[in-house]
Amino acid sequence: MERPNLIFVLTDDQAQWALGAYGNEDIHTPNMDRLAKEGMLFTRAFTSPVCSPSRAMIMAGLYAHQVGIDDWISPQESEGLDPEKPTLAEAFKKAGYTTALIGKWHLGKEERYHPLNRGFDYFMGFLGGGNRPKDPTLIINGKEQQVEGYLTDILTEDAMRFIRGNRKRPFALFLHTRAPHMPYTPVPEEDMAHYEGKKLRVPKVEGFPEERLQKEYREYYASISSIDRNLGRILDLLEELDLEENTILVFMGDNGYMIGHHGLETKGNAWFIGTRRRRPNMFDLSILVPLIIRWPKVIKPGTKCDEMVCSIDFLPTFLDVLKETGCEVFEGIKLEGMSMLPLLRRERVKWREEICMLYDMHHGAEAHMRMIRTDRWKLVLHYEKGGKNELYDLKSDPGEERNLFGEESAAKIQKELAERLTRWRHEVGDPKLAQR
Repeated sequence: MERPNLIFVLTDDQAQWALGAYGNEDIHTPNMDRLAKEGMLFTRAFTSPVCSPSRAMIMAGLYAHQVGIDDWISPQESEGLDPEKPTLAEAFKKAGYTTALIGKWHLGKEERYHPLNRGFDYFMGFLGGGNRPKDPTLIINGKEQQVEGYLTDILTEDAMRFIRGNRKRPFALFLHTRAPHMPYTPVPEEDMAHYEGKKLRVPKVEGFPEERLQKEYREYYASISSIDRNLGRILDLLEELDLEENTILVFMGDNGYMIGHHGLETKGNAWFIGTRRRRPNMFDLSILVPLIIRWPKVIKPGTKCDEMVCSIDFLPTFLDVLKETGCEVFEGIKLEGMSMLPLLRRERVKWREEICMLYDMHHGAEAHMRMIRTDRWKLVLHYEKGGKNELYDLKSDPGEERNLFGEESAAKIQKELAERLTRWRHEVGDPKLAQR
Protein backbone atom coordinates (compact mmCIF):
# COMPACT_ATOMS: atom_id res chain seq x y z
CA MET A 1 0.00 0.00 0.00
CA GLU A 2 1.26 3.47 -0.93
CA ARG A 3 1.64 5.81 2.02
CA PRO A 4 -1.54 7.92 2.10
CA ASN A 5 -1.56 11.60 2.98
CA LEU A 6 -3.71 12.73 5.90
CA ILE A 7 -5.80 15.87 6.23
CA PHE A 8 -7.57 16.04 9.60
CA VAL A 9 -10.11 18.88 9.80
CA LEU A 10 -11.26 19.45 13.38
CA THR A 11 -13.97 22.04 13.99
CA ASP A 12 -14.68 23.69 17.34
CA ASP A 13 -18.14 23.23 18.93
CA GLN A 14 -19.85 21.87 15.81
CA ALA A 15 -22.74 19.64 16.85
CA GLN A 16 -23.54 16.47 14.98
CA TRP A 17 -27.00 17.91 14.26
CA ALA A 18 -25.42 20.97 12.60
CA LEU A 19 -24.62 19.30 9.28
CA GLY A 20 -26.79 18.46 6.28
CA ALA A 21 -25.52 14.89 6.00
CA TYR A 22 -26.88 14.17 9.49
CA GLY A 23 -30.37 15.29 8.49
CA ASN A 24 -30.37 19.06 9.08
CA GLU A 25 -32.37 20.60 6.22
CA ASP A 26 -31.78 24.22 7.28
CA ILE A 27 -27.98 24.34 7.20
CA HIS A 28 -25.91 24.94 4.05
CA THR A 29 -23.04 22.40 4.12
CA PRO A 30 -22.67 21.07 0.54
CA ASN A 31 -18.99 20.18 0.91
CA MET A 32 -19.38 18.35 4.22
CA ASP A 33 -22.33 16.55 2.62
CA ARG A 34 -20.17 15.72 -0.40
CA LEU A 35 -17.60 14.13 1.91
CA ALA A 36 -20.34 11.92 3.37
CA LYS A 37 -21.42 10.86 -0.15
CA GLU A 38 -17.82 10.04 -1.07
CA GLY A 39 -16.76 8.47 2.23
CA MET A 40 -18.05 6.93 5.47
CA LEU A 41 -20.33 8.76 7.90
CA PHE A 42 -20.20 7.66 11.53
CA THR A 43 -23.55 7.92 13.31
CA ARG A 44 -22.16 7.27 16.80
CA ALA A 45 -18.80 8.99 17.22
CA PHE A 46 -18.18 10.00 20.84
CA THR A 47 -15.65 12.17 22.61
CA SER A 48 -15.22 14.27 25.75
CA PRO A 49 -17.91 16.95 26.23
CA VAL A 50 -15.34 19.81 26.18
CA CYS A 51 -12.46 20.72 23.90
CA SER A 52 -9.01 20.26 25.53
CA PRO A 53 -9.81 16.74 26.84
CA SER A 54 -11.23 15.78 23.43
CA ARG A 55 -8.15 17.05 21.59
CA ALA A 56 -5.91 15.16 24.00
CA MET A 57 -7.84 11.94 23.33
CA ILE A 58 -7.42 12.39 19.56
CA MET A 59 -3.71 13.08 19.86
CA ALA A 60 -2.76 10.41 22.43
CA GLY A 61 -5.20 7.51 22.02
CA LEU A 62 -5.73 7.71 25.79
CA TYR A 63 -8.34 9.24 28.07
CA ALA A 64 -7.63 12.87 28.90
CA HIS A 65 -6.96 12.27 32.59
CA GLN A 66 -4.23 9.78 31.58
CA VAL A 67 -2.31 12.58 29.85
CA GLY A 68 -2.76 15.27 32.52
CA ILE A 69 -5.85 17.11 31.31
CA ASP A 70 -9.17 17.29 33.17
CA ASP A 71 -11.06 20.29 31.73
CA TRP A 72 -10.53 22.90 29.05
CA ILE A 73 -7.24 24.72 29.66
CA SER A 74 -7.75 28.34 30.68
CA PRO A 75 -5.23 31.11 29.84
CA GLN A 76 -4.19 31.15 33.53
CA GLU A 77 -3.33 27.42 33.65
CA SER A 78 0.03 25.84 32.88
CA GLU A 79 -1.07 22.24 32.27
CA GLY A 80 -0.76 20.48 28.94
CA LEU A 81 -0.52 17.18 27.08
CA ASP A 82 1.93 14.90 28.93
CA PRO A 83 5.25 15.08 27.00
CA GLU A 84 5.95 11.43 27.88
CA LYS A 85 2.95 10.19 25.88
CA PRO A 86 3.44 9.76 22.10
CA THR A 87 1.13 11.77 19.84
CA LEU A 88 -0.55 11.14 16.51
CA ALA A 89 1.73 13.77 14.96
CA GLU A 90 4.82 12.02 16.35
CA ALA A 91 3.59 8.74 14.85
CA PHE A 92 3.39 10.32 11.38
CA LYS A 93 6.73 12.07 11.78
CA LYS A 94 8.39 8.78 12.83
CA ALA A 95 6.93 7.26 9.65
CA GLY A 96 8.69 9.87 7.50
CA TYR A 97 5.81 12.28 6.96
CA THR A 98 5.99 16.07 6.91
CA THR A 99 3.57 17.20 9.62
CA ALA A 100 1.70 20.46 10.19
CA LEU A 101 -0.80 21.96 12.61
CA ILE A 102 -2.65 25.00 11.33
CA GLY A 103 -5.13 26.60 13.73
CA LYS A 104 -6.08 25.85 17.31
CA TRP A 105 -3.88 23.76 19.62
CA HIS A 106 -5.30 24.20 23.18
CA LEU A 107 -3.15 21.44 24.68
CA GLY A 108 -0.73 23.62 26.63
CA LYS A 109 1.05 26.90 25.99
CA GLU A 110 4.31 26.11 27.82
CA GLU A 111 7.36 25.35 25.66
CA ARG A 112 7.37 21.61 26.49
CA TYR A 113 3.79 21.33 25.18
CA HIS A 114 4.35 23.39 22.03
CA PRO A 115 3.19 21.70 18.79
CA LEU A 116 6.72 21.92 17.39
CA ASN A 117 7.86 19.79 20.37
CA ARG A 118 4.99 17.32 19.97
CA GLY A 119 5.60 16.00 16.47
CA PHE A 120 4.71 18.88 14.18
CA ASP A 121 7.26 20.18 11.68
CA TYR A 122 5.21 23.30 11.02
CA PHE A 123 2.82 25.33 13.16
CA MET A 124 0.77 28.39 12.32
CA GLY A 125 -2.11 29.30 14.59
CA PHE A 126 -2.74 29.87 18.29
CA LEU A 127 -1.85 27.92 21.41
CA GLY A 128 -4.88 28.77 23.57
CA GLY A 129 -8.57 28.16 23.17
CA GLY A 130 -9.88 31.48 21.92
CA ASN A 131 -9.36 33.97 19.13
CA ARG A 132 -11.31 36.55 17.16
CA PRO A 133 -13.28 35.32 14.15
CA LYS A 134 -11.99 38.36 12.24
CA ASP A 135 -8.54 40.02 12.37
CA PRO A 136 -7.13 37.32 14.67
CA THR A 137 -3.82 37.21 16.53
CA LEU A 138 -1.75 34.26 15.23
CA ILE A 139 1.71 32.78 15.67
CA ILE A 140 3.39 32.91 12.26
CA ASN A 141 7.01 31.81 11.87
CA GLY A 142 7.28 31.79 15.66
CA LYS A 143 6.08 35.37 16.13
CA GLU A 144 2.69 36.53 17.39
CA GLN A 145 1.04 39.04 15.09
CA GLN A 146 -2.37 40.36 14.16
CA VAL A 147 -3.59 39.38 10.70
CA GLU A 148 -6.34 41.09 8.75
CA GLY A 149 -9.19 38.97 7.44
CA TYR A 150 -11.52 36.19 8.54
CA LEU A 151 -9.81 33.53 10.63
CA THR A 152 -11.20 30.43 8.85
CA ASP A 153 -10.20 31.90 5.46
CA ILE A 154 -6.68 32.72 6.73
CA LEU A 155 -6.13 29.23 8.16
CA THR A 156 -7.42 27.58 4.99
CA GLU A 157 -5.18 29.68 2.78
CA ASP A 158 -2.15 28.57 4.79
CA ALA A 159 -3.32 24.93 4.69
CA MET A 160 -3.57 25.13 0.90
CA ARG A 161 -0.10 26.62 0.70
CA PHE A 162 1.21 23.72 2.82
CA ILE A 163 -0.53 21.13 0.61
CA ARG A 164 0.90 22.66 -2.56
CA GLY A 165 4.40 22.81 -1.08
CA ASN A 166 4.35 19.19 0.08
CA ARG A 167 2.37 17.50 -2.70
CA LYS A 168 5.33 15.40 -3.83
CA ARG A 169 5.93 13.77 -0.41
CA PRO A 170 3.73 12.18 2.27
CA PHE A 171 2.20 14.76 4.58
CA ALA A 172 -0.09 14.83 7.61
CA LEU A 173 -1.95 18.13 7.94
CA PHE A 174 -4.13 18.97 10.94
CA LEU A 175 -6.40 21.93 10.20
CA HIS A 176 -8.12 22.94 13.45
CA THR A 177 -10.65 25.73 13.02
CA ARG A 178 -11.81 28.05 15.80
CA ALA A 179 -15.25 28.21 14.20
CA PRO A 180 -18.06 27.77 15.05
CA HIS A 181 -17.08 28.54 18.66
CA MET A 182 -18.65 31.63 20.30
CA PRO A 183 -18.70 34.39 19.23
CA TYR A 184 -20.06 33.00 15.97
CA THR A 185 -19.72 36.23 14.04
CA PRO A 186 -18.54 38.23 12.17
CA VAL A 187 -18.47 35.96 9.12
CA PRO A 188 -18.21 36.88 5.43
CA GLU A 189 -21.50 38.10 3.91
CA GLU A 190 -21.60 35.17 1.47
CA ASP A 191 -21.81 32.73 4.39
CA MET A 192 -24.54 34.65 6.23
CA ALA A 193 -26.54 35.09 3.01
CA HIS A 194 -27.78 31.47 3.18
CA TYR A 195 -29.84 32.32 6.28
CA GLU A 196 -31.00 35.91 5.84
CA GLY A 197 -34.78 36.17 6.05
CA LYS A 198 -35.26 32.46 6.73
CA LYS A 199 -37.20 30.96 9.61
CA LEU A 200 -35.11 28.13 11.02
CA ARG A 201 -36.17 25.11 13.05
CA VAL A 202 -35.22 25.79 16.68
CA PRO A 203 -36.13 24.12 19.99
CA LYS A 204 -38.92 25.58 22.10
CA VAL A 205 -37.42 27.01 25.30
CA GLU A 206 -39.81 28.25 27.94
CA GLY A 207 -39.10 31.83 28.90
CA PHE A 208 -36.53 32.41 26.14
CA PRO A 209 -37.64 34.46 23.11
CA GLU A 210 -37.73 32.55 19.83
CA GLU A 211 -36.35 35.54 17.90
CA ARG A 212 -33.18 35.36 20.00
CA LEU A 213 -32.86 31.65 19.24
CA GLN A 214 -33.41 32.39 15.53
CA LYS A 215 -30.57 34.93 15.62
CA GLU A 216 -28.22 32.52 17.43
CA TYR A 217 -28.98 29.73 14.97
CA ARG A 218 -28.44 32.01 11.95
CA GLU A 219 -25.04 33.09 13.27
CA TYR A 220 -24.02 29.56 14.34
CA TYR A 221 -25.02 28.10 10.98
CA ALA A 222 -23.27 30.91 9.07
CA SER A 223 -20.06 30.16 10.95
CA ILE A 224 -20.35 26.50 9.94
CA SER A 225 -21.10 27.45 6.33
CA SER A 226 -17.89 29.48 6.40
CA ILE A 227 -15.98 26.30 7.31
CA ASP A 228 -17.86 24.42 4.60
CA ARG A 229 -16.96 26.94 1.90
CA ASN A 230 -13.30 26.65 2.88
CA LEU A 231 -13.50 22.85 2.99
CA GLY A 232 -14.66 23.08 -0.64
CA ARG A 233 -11.49 24.99 -1.51
CA ILE A 234 -9.39 22.17 -0.05
CA LEU A 235 -11.38 19.46 -1.87
CA ASP A 236 -10.94 21.35 -5.15
CA LEU A 237 -7.21 21.70 -4.56
CA LEU A 238 -6.78 17.98 -3.89
CA GLU A 239 -8.55 17.28 -7.17
CA GLU A 240 -6.44 19.83 -9.03
CA LEU A 241 -3.17 18.35 -7.68
CA ASP A 242 -4.34 14.77 -8.28
CA LEU A 243 -4.02 13.98 -4.55
CA GLU A 244 -7.65 13.01 -3.98
CA GLU A 245 -7.26 9.24 -4.37
CA ASN A 246 -4.37 8.83 -1.96
CA THR A 247 -5.44 11.25 0.77
CA ILE A 248 -7.35 10.26 3.90
CA LEU A 249 -9.58 13.18 4.82
CA VAL A 250 -11.04 13.15 8.34
CA PHE A 251 -13.73 15.68 9.20
CA MET A 252 -14.72 15.86 12.87
CA GLY A 253 -16.12 18.13 15.58
CA ASP A 254 -14.23 18.39 18.87
CA ASN A 255 -17.33 17.98 21.08
CA GLY A 256 -21.10 18.17 20.87
CA TYR A 257 -23.16 21.34 21.28
CA MET A 258 -26.59 22.60 22.33
CA ILE A 259 -28.48 25.78 21.62
CA GLY A 260 -31.73 25.48 23.53
CA HIS A 261 -31.74 21.67 23.72
CA HIS A 262 -32.62 20.63 27.30
CA GLY A 263 -32.98 24.39 27.83
CA LEU A 264 -29.17 24.61 27.73
CA GLU A 265 -26.45 26.36 25.80
CA THR A 266 -23.03 24.98 24.77
CA LYS A 267 -21.69 21.55 25.83
CA GLY A 268 -20.67 19.45 28.87
CA ASN A 269 -20.13 22.62 30.91
CA ALA A 270 -23.40 24.18 29.68
CA TRP A 271 -25.48 26.86 31.29
CA PHE A 272 -29.25 27.26 31.19
CA ILE A 273 -29.77 29.48 28.18
CA GLY A 274 -30.19 33.13 29.11
CA THR A 275 -28.75 32.58 32.60
CA ARG A 276 -25.40 32.00 34.30
CA ARG A 277 -26.59 28.85 36.06
CA ARG A 278 -24.50 25.84 35.05
CA ARG A 279 -25.75 22.35 34.21
CA PRO A 280 -22.77 19.97 33.94
CA ASN A 281 -23.85 17.09 31.72
CA MET A 282 -22.93 14.09 29.59
CA PHE A 283 -25.97 14.22 27.31
CA ASP A 284 -25.45 12.62 23.90
CA LEU A 285 -25.80 16.12 22.46
CA SER A 286 -22.58 17.05 24.32
CA ILE A 287 -20.54 13.94 23.51
CA LEU A 288 -21.76 12.94 20.02
CA VAL A 289 -19.82 14.57 17.18
CA PRO A 290 -19.90 14.63 13.40
CA LEU A 291 -17.29 12.28 11.96
CA ILE A 292 -16.79 11.61 8.26
CA ILE A 293 -13.77 9.86 6.74
CA ARG A 294 -13.03 9.81 3.01
CA TRP A 295 -10.33 7.52 1.66
CA PRO A 296 -11.12 6.60 -1.95
CA LYS A 297 -8.65 3.69 -2.09
CA VAL A 298 -10.25 1.95 0.89
CA ILE A 299 -13.69 3.33 1.80
CA LYS A 300 -16.74 2.59 -0.33
CA PRO A 301 -18.53 5.88 -1.12
CA GLY A 302 -21.75 6.70 0.72
CA THR A 303 -21.32 4.20 3.54
CA LYS A 304 -22.45 4.55 7.14
CA CYS A 305 -20.98 3.08 10.30
CA ASP A 306 -23.27 2.66 13.32
CA GLU A 307 -20.64 1.25 15.69
CA MET A 308 -19.70 3.30 18.76
CA VAL A 309 -16.34 4.84 17.92
CA CYS A 310 -14.38 7.27 20.06
CA SER A 311 -11.71 9.95 19.71
CA ILE A 312 -9.23 7.59 21.41
CA ASP A 313 -9.48 5.36 18.31
CA PHE A 314 -7.50 7.58 15.93
CA LEU A 315 -3.97 6.79 17.09
CA PRO A 316 -4.44 2.97 16.98
CA THR A 317 -6.14 3.34 13.58
CA PHE A 318 -3.35 5.33 11.99
CA LEU A 319 -0.65 3.15 13.54
CA ASP A 320 -2.30 0.24 11.71
CA VAL A 321 -2.45 2.21 8.47
CA LEU A 322 1.22 3.19 8.74
CA LYS A 323 2.23 -0.35 9.65
CA GLU A 324 0.53 -1.70 6.52
CA THR A 325 2.50 0.70 4.34
CA GLY A 326 5.77 -0.62 5.81
CA CYS A 327 6.49 2.45 7.92
CA GLU A 328 8.34 2.40 11.22
CA VAL A 329 5.79 2.85 14.02
CA PHE A 330 5.64 2.98 17.82
CA GLU A 331 5.60 -0.50 19.31
CA GLY A 332 4.43 -1.62 22.74
CA ILE A 333 2.83 1.67 23.78
CA LYS A 334 -0.29 1.65 25.96
CA LEU A 335 -3.39 2.79 24.12
CA GLU A 336 -7.04 2.76 25.18
CA GLY A 337 -8.59 3.01 21.73
CA MET A 338 -9.40 0.48 19.02
CA SER A 339 -8.29 0.50 15.40
CA MET A 340 -11.11 1.59 13.08
CA LEU A 341 -9.32 0.18 10.02
CA PRO A 342 -11.56 -2.94 9.86
CA LEU A 343 -14.63 -0.67 10.07
CA LEU A 344 -13.34 1.48 7.20
CA ARG A 345 -12.96 -1.71 5.15
CA ARG A 346 -16.43 -2.88 6.24
CA GLU A 347 -15.00 -6.06 7.68
CA ARG A 348 -16.87 -8.03 10.33
CA VAL A 349 -15.14 -7.42 13.63
CA LYS A 350 -16.04 -7.71 17.30
CA TRP A 351 -16.51 -4.14 18.47
CA ARG A 352 -17.08 -2.39 21.79
CA GLU A 353 -20.46 -2.65 23.46
CA GLU A 354 -20.11 0.42 25.64
CA ILE A 355 -18.49 3.83 25.83
CA CYS A 356 -17.19 5.07 29.17
CA MET A 357 -16.10 8.60 29.91
CA LEU A 358 -15.19 10.86 32.80
CA TYR A 359 -15.20 14.61 33.08
CA ASP A 360 -13.84 16.61 36.03
CA MET A 361 -15.12 20.13 35.46
CA HIS A 362 -13.63 23.02 37.41
CA HIS A 363 -14.41 26.09 35.28
CA GLY A 364 -17.71 27.81 35.99
CA ALA A 365 -18.76 25.11 38.45
CA GLU A 366 -17.35 21.94 39.96
CA ALA A 367 -18.52 18.56 38.72
CA HIS A 368 -17.12 15.03 38.67
CA MET A 369 -19.09 12.91 36.22
CA ARG A 370 -18.55 9.25 35.36
CA MET A 371 -20.54 7.81 32.45
CA ILE A 372 -21.23 4.45 30.83
CA ARG A 373 -23.30 4.30 27.65
CA THR A 374 -24.48 1.13 25.91
CA ASP A 375 -26.78 0.73 22.89
CA ARG A 376 -29.80 1.09 25.12
CA TRP A 377 -28.77 2.60 28.44
CA LYS A 378 -26.78 5.50 29.84
CA LEU A 379 -25.72 5.89 33.47
CA VAL A 380 -24.07 9.12 34.68
CA LEU A 381 -22.81 9.20 38.26
CA HIS A 382 -22.17 12.63 39.79
CA TYR A 383 -19.53 12.81 42.52
CA GLU A 384 -19.77 16.57 43.08
CA LYS A 385 -21.62 17.99 46.08
CA GLY A 386 -25.33 18.14 45.33
CA GLY A 387 -24.96 16.31 42.02
CA LYS A 388 -27.90 14.17 40.88
CA ASN A 389 -27.16 10.78 39.29
CA GLU A 390 -28.81 10.04 35.96
CA LEU A 391 -30.07 6.91 34.18
CA TYR A 392 -31.71 6.98 30.76
CA ASP A 393 -33.34 4.30 28.61
CA LEU A 394 -32.14 5.49 25.20
CA LYS A 395 -34.48 3.14 23.36
CA SER A 396 -37.68 4.66 24.74
CA ASP A 397 -36.16 8.05 25.61
CA PRO A 398 -33.45 8.98 23.05
CA GLY A 399 -33.70 12.64 24.08
CA GLU A 400 -32.67 11.80 27.68
CA GLU A 401 -35.66 13.58 29.19
CA ARG A 402 -36.77 11.00 31.81
CA ASN A 403 -34.26 10.24 34.56
CA LEU A 404 -34.89 6.69 35.84
CA PHE A 405 -32.15 6.67 38.48
CA GLY A 406 -33.41 5.18 41.72
CA GLU A 407 -36.62 3.81 40.19
CA GLU A 408 -37.42 0.24 41.13
CA SER A 409 -38.22 -0.75 37.54
CA ALA A 410 -34.61 0.06 36.51
CA ALA A 411 -32.82 -1.15 39.67
CA LYS A 412 -31.31 -4.26 38.06
CA ILE A 413 -29.77 -2.50 35.03
CA GLN A 414 -28.65 0.42 37.24
CA LYS A 415 -26.70 -1.96 39.47
CA GLU A 416 -25.17 -3.80 36.50
CA LEU A 417 -24.09 -0.57 34.78
CA ALA A 418 -22.63 0.81 38.02
CA GLU A 419 -20.53 -2.35 38.43
CA ARG A 420 -19.28 -2.16 34.83
CA LEU A 421 -18.47 1.51 35.26
CA THR A 422 -16.53 0.81 38.47
CA ARG A 423 -14.47 -1.85 36.67
CA TRP A 424 -13.63 0.61 33.89
CA ARG A 425 -12.68 3.29 36.41
CA HIS A 426 -10.15 0.92 37.99
CA GLU A 427 -8.79 -0.12 34.58
CA VAL A 428 -8.11 3.45 33.46
CA GLY A 429 -6.84 4.79 36.80
CA ASP A 430 -9.67 7.18 37.60
CA PRO A 431 -8.08 9.93 39.77
CA LYS A 432 -11.19 10.15 41.97
CA LEU A 433 -10.65 6.53 43.11
CA ALA A 434 -7.13 7.39 44.25
CA GLN A 435 -8.45 10.30 46.34
CA ARG A 436 -10.68 8.06 48.48
